[in-house]
Amino acid sequence: MRLGSGFGWLWTAYAVSTYGTWLAFGAFPLLAVQVLHSSAFAVSLLEAAGLAVAAVVAVPLGPWVAHRPKRQVMVATDLARFLAMVSVPVAYLLGVLSYGQLLVVAVVCGAAGIAFGAASGAYLKHLVPGERLLVANARFEGTSWVSTAVGPPLGGALVGLLGPVVTVTADASSYLLSALAVRRIRGDDVAAARAPGARLTGVDLARGWRFIGQERVLRRLFLNSVVVGGLIMATAPLLAVLLLGDYHLPPWQYGLAFGVPALGGLVGARLSARLVRRHGRYRVMIVSGWLRAVFPLGLAFVGPGVPGLLTVIVVEALLITCMGVFNPIHATERLRRTPPDHAAQVLTAWSVGSRLTQAALTLLWGVLATVVGPLAAITASGVLLLATPLLLPRPETWRRPGSGVASEGRRAVGAPR
Repeated sequence: MRLGSGFGWLWTAYAVSTYGTWLAFGAFPLLAVQVLHSSAFAVSLLEAAGLAVAAVVAVPLGPWVAHRPKRQVMVATDLARFLAMVSVPVAYLLGVLSYGQLLVVAVVCGAAGIAFGAASGAYLKHLVPGERLLVANARFEGTSWVSTAVGPPLGGALVGLLGPVVTVTADASSYLLSALAVRRIRGDDVAAARAPGARLTGVDLARGWRFIGQERVLRRLFLNSVVVGGLIMATAPLLAVLLLGDYHLPPWQYGLAFGVPALGGLVGARLSARLVRRHGRYRVMIVSGWLRAVFPLGLAFVGPGVPGLLTVIVVEALLITCMGVFNPIHATERLRRTPPDHAAQVLTAWSVGSRLTQAALTLLWGVLATVVGPLAAITASGVLLLATPLLLPRPETWRRPGSGVASEGRRAVGAPR
């Protein structure tokens, strides 16, 4: 299905920056462990503090993104991420790289990433007709998982050959290429109207969360999304410590453990629209949502050597296949139920809530791993994930129209496409 040249350039921008990000997968934890000799708690703190501070910094960015042309926002945030990331290899070569600098770079890139995601999501809703959103989101999802499959193994090999900052340099370059692709998009842009001279208020900052809270399906999707994402991401630095530190896996094997399973995400993304056509959005979302909550418990059985590596690959492959089916439906439903003039603020609020939850859980799991060990903490996350499908939307709320702000927004702009 053709979605137009504008979507093609937006997709290209997403693809090149995503490939850069996954090429540098684990670069900061690797630098913290192998160059700065940081502890498991320090690695978790780096992840958690970066997420939390970036999320707080991003709060006022929602209204800012909403009232500005989205292509300009995407270019500006790409350039900000380039400048932040390129400072890491410069500092490393000069011998002045520090834990504090990694934290600052994580904050800048995190906040800019939230703004870019809000702008690109709002622009996608403007660019692609509603009936084609699932196809568009499936293409983004498939690209994400292919880059996940290719990036970490290649990045691990590059780190082994050329040192730990080469992938950070590549990631920085990817943001420049992304900005160039966005600038190639032609046609009109989109920005929410704002009264001349109007000042940012607390109501502006809270509008995204207020909308999510009053739309029943979005509220449940949000709660499920932030809890599942938080519990899964909280184990990422612990897996790095477990596999790289305790089990002494070489970087290329560590990359392989997360790269190969990502092919399942591509399969899931390609199947998502077909499954929806056959079984309906709600049924496919619920089944894949339940399955993605079951498989992470398999990480409780990870051990050293080849058997442990194979365990990670199998568990992650099953999990990611389910995520590849679930995520495009989730992203499409979120856009369908959000009016265009609320899209940037809703997406910003969603990202901020997700990052803050991930930060809190990552920090908590870092403390837990210090007390009981990384493997026991990873197991605890898998057990808690079993309850998360209870947060998914119920059938009666899925079919019933929203209320409050959601309904008012739809009346103001018309029914979602």
